[in-house]
Amino acid sequence: MSDQTTETPNTVQSESQDLHRLELQRRANRDDIAALGLLPYGQRTDDLLNLEQAHSAYDEAADQANKDANQARKQAKRDNPDISESDLPELVDDRPRVKVAGRVVLARDNGKLVWLNLRDHSRDAFQIAVSKRDCDEQGFGLAKKLDLGDIVIAEGPLTMTNTGEVTCWADTLVPASKCLVPPPEKHAGLTDTEMRYRQRYLDMWVNPETTRVFMLRGELMKALRSNLDRLGFVEVDTPVLQTQAGGAAARPFFTHMNALDIPLSLRIAPELYLKRLLVGGMPRVFEVSRNFRNEGLDKSHNPEFTSLELYQAFGNYETMREIAEGLVREMARTAAQATGSSVDSMPFGDLNINYEAPFERITYKALFKNALGFEFDDLDRAREEATKRGFKTKSEDGTPIADIFVVNELFEEVAEATIDPSKPTFVLDYPAALSPLTRPKADTMDDTIPLAERWDLFIGGMEIGPAYTELNDPDIQESKFREQLAGVDDEESTFRNFDEDFINALKVGMPPAGGLGLGIDRLVMLLSNSRTIRDVLPFPMMRPRAD
Repeated sequence: MSDQTTETPNTVQSESQDLHRLELQRRANRDDIAALGLLPYGQRTDDLLNLEQAHSAYDEAADQANKDANQARKQAKRDNPDISESDLPELVDDRPRVKVAGRVVLARDNGKLVWLNLRDHSRDAFQIAVSKRDCDEQGFGLAKKLDLGDIVIAEGPLTMTNTGEVTCWADTLVPASKCLVPPPEKHAGLTDTEMRYRQRYLDMWVNPETTRVFMLRGELMKALRSNLDRLGFVEVDTPVLQTQAGGAAARPFFTHMNALDIPLSLRIAPELYLKRLLVGGMPRVFEVSRNFRNEGLDKSHNPEFTSLELYQAFGNYETMREIAEGLVREMARTAAQATGSSVDSMPFGDLNINYEAPFERITYKALFKNALGFEFDDLDRAREEATKRGFKTKSEDGTPIADIFVVNELFEEVAEATIDPSKPTFVLDYPAALSPLTRPKADTMDDTIPLAERWDLFIGGMEIGPAYTELNDPDIQESKFREQLAGVDDEESTFRNFDEDFINALKVGMPPAGGLGLGIDRLVMLLSNSRTIRDVLPFPMMRPRAD
């Protein structure tokens, strides 16, 4: 213990001094670059190609013609050392010229020739050759002063080296930004999850796959919006700051507005505002919304998350099922094209998920019985089973928890686990008591457990989102609001609200409608083969560092 106590501060101090020394060297190199008459932090540059575009522009025929012409000129000089320049064979150079920018990830100085590997969002490595003979004096001087991580702009013709590497043979090299931070240690930096999430910019520099996931997310959102536009949906924005959070039963974040001196909460869902737009006459609306829930963090939950919610007048939950399956399939096709995988066998961890085949369908009732061996409305058996499994059946004060919540605990903890994670599956017809904003199934109203026109979609072992036939009878909705205020226990009921204005909106008249919600972050996880939500969020929630 005593040895560790005395050595640790020295170790930390040594590491700090070493980092300081490395940064000082980079600052000195920056000064040397400025002394060359260059701007270490660059300036506006037009007509840049990304590295993949530049690599694809290589013209083998033009490159070979240039090499043949150069060889012919050399041979002519060997044959006649006194030959004049005008009598030499014509120099042919129709090679494509490219102008590229990237971060230096490898540098090899061979004296009169410096080899650089650049990286950008499109390509992990693209080779630049900077020779003293062919590059301008400033550019060659810059190449000698570069550090790993510097961002540079190179321009020149494309050729292929003897090792088969497409290369920009630079005649111009200028700085775009000086990097003062040494790259992370190869073995520690690439795998340190704390560093990856806290300093995402370093993660993206060192791990190109991280950048590819974020670029793919953008492509998936583009595909999502394009398909919704094709279906006639209009994108809208609804308030994030609300006087009362509604549309879900979740613990909100609270804040305060100084100008009006009122408490506000961040939205937990956009649902009730989107339905108000249906009342107002917009027939098909959607929002890609940022939602906030003051709850836990795990591999599939973050306190702020992105969801898609859409509502269609005169639709129902079957309409929503067709839309959801189509949207997910189109997003999977986009991901498959971007990643080179197949839509009918997309990897997610150890799974291969088939998005091309029709999605599976099973009822809540059937899934419950298949998993537990008895009917979900056998309430005595359900309480007995819950007690045997150690599930909560009473509130803190000893009051029995409502039967339906006991049944649903068994469903969520036991039955959901039996869904094949490799087959996208709709679970249909949930108990009405669990869905206070959903239209009940008319033919089940006299059953022990009435059902509602609701489904949940499960893929890869995760719930991706629910859909409903929306309840539009204001009297029934008011009654259900008041019923749910009792909640499961006192704490949960604190965060459930009666929205009087929404009831008033329904009194004005909302057409029958279908509504759908999809978890965007979880869909991106699935389609990018990312096993935690933190890997698809550029800046996930992190506990502040102690120092």
